[in-house]
Amino acid sequence: MSRIGLFFGTDTGKTRKVAKMIKKQFDDATMAKPLNVNRATAEELLGYDFLIVGTPTLGEGLLPGLSADCENESWEEFLPQLEDADFSGKTVAIYGLGDQVGYSGEFVDAMIELYDFFTEKGAKVVGAWPTDGYEFEHSESVIDGKFVGLALDLDNQSNLTEERIAAWLKLLAEPFDLNL
Repeated sequence: MSRIGLFFGTDTGKTRKVAKMIKKQFDDATMAKPLNVNRATAEELLGYDFLIVGTPTLGEGLLPGLSADCENESWEEFLPQLEDADFSGKTVAIYGLGDQVGYSGEFVDAMIELYDFFTEKGAKVVGAWPTDGYEFEHSESVIDGKFVGLALDLDNQSNLTEERIAAWLKLLAEPFDLNL
């Protein structure tokens, strides 16, 4: 089994695209193939000590799911399956997609939903990311001047995506015990 699980929720497929970009950096022994949470089980996610989870922010700062008008179930429906789970001893990194121009007042807000969920369940969340280089009004996902995970804007800054992913993965090297 791989050491790192890579799970994502999506609506348009962009979060899946980023998951595939992340996976390309690792062999199968290090990282599992990306898995959409609408096809995952709680047991699959809990089988990993190291997790990378990704989400877009929809509408007014929502996690993807049926109430956010997604065509398929996503994080909104998956998280309740983990309600009794204990993530103590697990290390989680979060990436989020958003539109800092069109949704400047809730840029990547959905990341905080995952951050709160996993920290409340005992996980150590790593991979905080600087807010430099972004132009947005507000984000619930900023704590102590940093995003709680990697913030990506494929609508307005797609040219920075690969560079940001590479730098973020270097930040994860120590807490994920990676040789990068």
